[in-house]
Amino acid sequence: MGNASRWVLVRRFAEVTGYSENAVRHKVKNGTWVQGRIWRKAPDGRIFLNLAEFERWVESEPRATCF
Repeated sequence: MGNASRWVLVRRFAEVTGYSENAVRHKVKNGTWVQGRIWRKAPDGRIFLNLAEFERWVESEPRATCF
C-alpha cells in the first residue's frame, strides 16, 4: 500500500477497494467487519477503516456456510 494512511474515510476506502460506499456501510452495520479492528468511529462520529486489517480479512479463510 505504499505511503497510504492506515485509517481512511469511507469514500477513500471505496475508491481503493472497489466496494461501493453503501456496501462498506452495510458491512460495518451488520457486523461483517469487526469494530476496532477493521473500522472505528472517530471522536467526531465519522467512520474510518483500516486498510491493512481489511487486507488481512480478504486473505483469511472463508467462514463455513451451512446449506
